[in-house]
Amino acid sequence: MNPANTVTAPVTTPKIAAIIIVHNQAAELRRAIAALERSEQREQLEILVVDCASDDSTAEVAEEFPAITLQRLPEHFGATKALNIATRTARAEYLFLLSPEVEVAPDTVARLAEKLDAETSVTGVCPLLVDGEGGPVARTRRFPDRQSLAPVGGGGELAWTPISEDTLSQERCQVLYPGREALLVRKQFVAGMNYFDERFGEYWADADLAIKIRKAGRRLEMYPAIRATWHAPEAAPNDTVHKSDRILGAAALLGKHEGFFAGLGFRMAAMFGALVRFDFALLAALAGGKKVGSQAK
Repeated sequence: MNPANTVTAPVTTPKIAAIIIVHNQAAELRRAIAALERSEQREQLEILVVDCASDDSTAEVAEEFPAITLQRLPEHFGATKALNIATRTARAEYLFLLSPEVEVAPDTVARLAEKLDAETSVTGVCPLLVDGEGGPVARTRRFPDRQSLAPVGGGGELAWTPISEDTLSQERCQVLYPGREALLVRKQFVAGMNYFDERFGEYWADADLAIKIRKAGRRLEMYPAIRATWHAPEAAPNDTVHKSDRILGAAALLGKHEGFFAGLGFRMAAMFGALVRFDFALLAALAGGKKVGSQAK
């Protein structure tokens, strides 16, 4: 064949990069990827999975889906570092942060992208998460500031925002902190904030993103008519290291956005609470700055 007559197929740049961070969640990952593979306009979607040193069958799951990109980390560095690895790898203009516990409908991703295309003042959009029966699930949180975090007594957690009937009847509504269960966000904004702050370990990088979006005068919106199914895990990690990570991350978040003493006060209150409860393991973890993976030391 004459090389001059060879036709080279054009390289298609994906529009959306679905990013899934996993650790020992093979079954959930299989379900999440299978749903993404059934997405409308699948050719515009790249699927990036970062495996945080799983010791289950996650690698085998990835082999079942040759069209995805799997990056296996030698250690569990925490979700924030994994998010940055995937974000820098992504070629698309939109990032779809997706929990392995979420199963999208065939039209979820495409419809979210259409909304983000149409709303230039909006930085991120999310679907309404529903349970297996189709009932709404509260997975957005109160805004992560000193007022909302202080009442938890140093636990580093935020209450979920209830889904009202009024919310369900709206075409769209502003949300303050949607988390990263299913959030389509502009990569340009994430790159502009120098990516996710790796001082956070497993938690709160998404809260930092929400705060920066609000400070920039931009919005995050939910579209209740666009749905995805949330498969609640049996139990969230609640060992000493995860507790310490949540508290230290909340303290770092307050210190970054509310001032040094706000963060220090939060951490000290949590340490005092651990001391009063005789939880010396948590006290030592907080004093030593222990986070998930200890940033792979």
